[in-house]
Amino acid sequence: MEQSFITYIENSIKNNWDLDALTDYKGATLQYKDVARKIEKLHIIFEASGIKKGDKIAVCGRNSSHWGVTFLATLTYGAVIVPILHEFKADNIHNIVNHSEAKLLFVGDQVWENLNESAMPLLEGIMMMTDFYILVSRSEKLDYAREHLNEMFGRKYPKNFRKEHVGYHKDQPDELAVINYTSGTTSYSKGVMLPYRSLWSNTTFAFEVLPLKSGDKIVSMLPMAHMYGLAFEFLYEFAVGCHIFFLTRMPSPKIIFQAFTEVRPNLIVAVPLIIEKIIKKSVLPKLETPAMKLLLKVPIINDKIKATVREQMIQAFGGNFAEIIVGGAAFNQEVEQFLKMIDFPYTVGYGMTECGPIICYEDWTRFKSGSCGKAAPRMEVKILSPDPENIPGEIVCRGHNVMLGYYKNEEATMQVLDKDGWLHTGDLALMDAEGNITIKGRSKNMLLGPSGQNIYPEEIEDKLNNMPYVAESIIVQQNEKLVGLVYPDFDDAFAHGLSNDDIERVMEENRVALNAELPTYSQIFKMKIYPEEFEKTPKKSIKRFLYQEAKE
Repeated sequence: MEQSFITYIENSIKNNWDLDALTDYKGATLQYKDVARKIEKLHIIFEASGIKKGDKIAVCGRNSSHWGVTFLATLTYGAVIVPILHEFKADNIHNIVNHSEAKLLFVGDQVWENLNESAMPLLEGIMMMTDFYILVSRSEKLDYAREHLNEMFGRKYPKNFRKEHVGYHKDQPDELAVINYTSGTTSYSKGVMLPYRSLWSNTTFAFEVLPLKSGDKIVSMLPMAHMYGLAFEFLYEFAVGCHIFFLTRMPSPKIIFQAFTEVRPNLIVAVPLIIEKIIKKSVLPKLETPAMKLLLKVPIINDKIKATVREQMIQAFGGNFAEIIVGGAAFNQEVEQFLKMIDFPYTVGYGMTECGPIICYEDWTRFKSGSCGKAAPRMEVKILSPDPENIPGEIVCRGHNVMLGYYKNEEATMQVLDKDGWLHTGDLALMDAEGNITIKGRSKNMLLGPSGQNIYPEEIEDKLNNMPYVAESIIVQQNEKLVGLVYPDFDDAFAHGLSNDDIERVMEENRVALNAELPTYSQIFKMKIYPEEFEKTPKKSIKRFLYQEAKE
C-alpha cells in the first residue's frame, strides 16, 4: 500500500464531501466540504504570503474545529506543523515558537491574552484561529493576502469550489511533518520530529484494530497538541469520515458525561484519570456497602449484579461504543480489576510522543489485565534484561512509528536513539512468553533500597491512592528513607465530618496499613500532607522532579 498519510486525508474529504466532519460541542458544525474550502483559503494565504514547503507553522489553543482545520491545512500544503499545548505558560510558548523558527502562529483567544508578540521576533504573523483574523502582521504580503482572500479564492474557483479541485502535497515517508514539544515530566520541553511515516503508520494501525466507519461519532477531549489525542481522537477519525465533537472547554467529568449522553460516541479514547474519577465517584461507592459486598459473594446474584453494573457503566459512557481505549499514563490496579470483574470492554495501550505515539496495544477481547498489550504492527519491542519474564529491564523499540530525533538537539537524540535505530524509552517493564508488556515504572524514578533492592515508587503509589481520603500521592526518598507525599481528598473528608487533625490521623493509619502489604525494604517512614494538588503536565502526569527534594 502507498505509504501516504496525506492520501488518507485527501480521499476522506472527497469520499465524505457532504457529511458532518467537525463540531465545536454546543457550537457550529463544519462538513467535509467546508473543511476543504477552509483548507484551500489557508493555502491561498500561505502561498501569497511567501510560506514555502518545509516552513514551520505553530498552532496553540484549546481543541476546536479550527484547530483541526489549521493542522490539516499546514500538512496538506507541505509545511511543518508545530502544535503547542495551550496549558503551557506564556514564556514556554514563546520559547517553542522561537526554537522551532515558526513563521506563523495561530492562536485561540485565551492563549493570545497572555502572549507577548515582541518576545517572538521571528514570526511573520499571528492569526486568530477562529476566523483567521490577523492579530499581528510583520509582512505586507500577509496583510494583502488576508484582505483580498475572498477575491483571490473567487478568481481561482470562478464556478464554485468542488471536490475535483482537492489535490494536496505528496508526502514522503521520511519527510518531517510535525515537531511536537513534549510536556516535560522532567524539566524543559524537547521538540520531537515526527516524519510522515509515523503519522501514516499510526493511522494505518488504527484502521487495522479500531472498529469505526464513515458517519460514526467521537468526542475529542484529550488535548490535540498531544500525540495521543491527535492520533486517535482526530487524525484516524477524520481519515475514516467520522463526525468529531470537540469539547472546547476544560473537560470535567460533568461536561464529559453530558457530551457522552448527547453524542453517544462509537469509540472512547481516554486517559486513566478520567475513567478513574468517574468510577470512584459514581460507581464504586454503590458497591462498597455491606449488603452489596455480601450479594457479590453469592454466585448467581453476583453475575446479575455484575451485568447490571456493567450496563450502568456502558450507559454512563453513552451506551453506544465498541470499546474504551486507555493510555497516556498508568491505570490504577483496583479500578482495572473492577473493570475486568464486570467484563467491561476496555484495553490499555502504551506509547510516547517519540513514536507518534503507539508502541504497544492489544484488542480488549485478548487483553491481559495489568499489561499494556503487545508490540503494535510495524513496531519491534524488546526488554533489555537477562530474564525479561522475571527481571524488569528498559523497553526499547524500533519501526515505522519512531521519530527522526529531537529538533536542533543532537545530544538528546543520541541519548535515546542508538545506531541500530532502537529508541530507548526510559520505561522499565517485564515481557511474558506471549509478548505482553507489563510496565513497572520509569527508570529515572526507580529508587534503591537499603541493600540495593529496586523500588518502583509507582507501584507503592498505586496502592496508596486506593486508601481512605487519598486523592493523589508521590513516594520520594529522604535520607535513604521513603516518605509518602499525599494530597488528601479534602472535599470527601470534610463531607464526612473530619477535621485536619483527623486527616493526619487517617494518613498515619494508611501508612501502617500500607506497610503491612510492603516488603521491609520499601516501607514508608512517614507521611507528609500537601495542601494542594501536585503540579502536572498537560497529559496529567505529576511533575515528579518538582517534589524529589521535598524538605523535611
